[in-house]
Amino acid sequence: MSAFKQPAIEAILGTPFTFNNHVELLPDGQSTFQKIFDSVKAARELICIEFYIFKDDETGKSLASLLKEKTKEGVKVYVLYDQWGSLMTSNKFWADLRSSGVHIRASRPFRWSSPRLYTHRDHKKLLIVDGGKAFTGGFNIADEYHGYFKTHKKAWRDTGIYLEGQISKTLFELFKKSWLAWKGEAIIYETNIEPLHEGVPVIPIFANSAKSRRRMRKLFFHSINSAREGILITTAYFTPSHRIITALQEAVKRGVKVKILLPGKSDIPVADYVSRSSYTRLLRGGIDIYTYEGKILHAKTAVFDGCWSIVGSANLDFQSLRRNDEGNVGILDNDFGRRMLEIFEEDLQHSLKIEHDIWANRPFREKVLEGFLSILRKRL
Repeated sequence: MSAFKQPAIEAILGTPFTFNNHVELLPDGQSTFQKIFDSVKAARELICIEFYIFKDDETGKSLASLLKEKTKEGVKVYVLYDQWGSLMTSNKFWADLRSSGVHIRASRPFRWSSPRLYTHRDHKKLLIVDGGKAFTGGFNIADEYHGYFKTHKKAWRDTGIYLEGQISKTLFELFKKSWLAWKGEAIIYETNIEPLHEGVPVIPIFANSAKSRRRMRKLFFHSINSAREGILITTAYFTPSHRIITALQEAVKRGVKVKILLPGKSDIPVADYVSRSSYTRLLRGGIDIYTYEGKILHAKTAVFDGCWSIVGSANLDFQSLRRNDEGNVGILDNDFGRRMLEIFEEDLQHSLKIEHDIWANRPFREKVLEGFLSILRKRL
């Protein structure tokens, strides 16, 4: 019998599960963006987009062109982008969208009255169509996530999720709150979702305040502490606290098999060293560590005992767990859990396992850099 129960999870998050949802795991950029573009093209009334990064590259321009077409058809389009994450996107790009009728706001803008808060970012990734279809995950709107390049660059490895059903309505309500928080006009739209007679229970794990971030952290520890068989974690940025490391070590002592998949090479080089500073303690505690090779790993997923899964934007680092606005969903379902396990095993085929003896004999220079840069753990 599973140790993961709906009432316990709901009590931690302070919000209920939604039921009878259709859920589709999107394990790469091509499948994610194909589904996004198809859904946006089919939109009849409403499109809501909230992303940390929305670039004006080929992928961003293609989506922008489609959004402009939809406004001509009478579809209401709302775009909320993080000011820092999309800092390199040109003002001309946003102005062109606005002139076409797209409603645009920037989240978490810089304020001279509170400059330190600028380190708190809106890291969510959310797209909603007609109130009944939703996407979230680790991806942003940019070529590296899509896998579209004019050159021979490699696409990043990321994970998305497509949802239909009551959860889509719940996520739309969360978008509306974010939109209003950043001075957007009220969105008047009544969602009419045809009920699904069977499906998957899904719960939103969204954090946009100190309280909700505490709930998210509490849920993560509950998930580790409740696991009895296996914990599989994939994360792009990994700077675990001592408490997280201890919880994972205690899980191993209970007989839980713990595997963590991390980037072989990060897009933020300093993050590699800070992450590696925790490897020795994890390996000594019996935790298996794998590094993904060939592509930059950007996915953020976890599956516990093959039945309780989390997919979204939050990394296991200080920034995500303590500062950012994050968006994830939790799925309590064995079939979905099996699909998550399949994807994890496929990823391991492209990964290297870190062996304790070899790791202990890495170059002294690397050890020094890891130790020195570990002081930046609370800056990443």
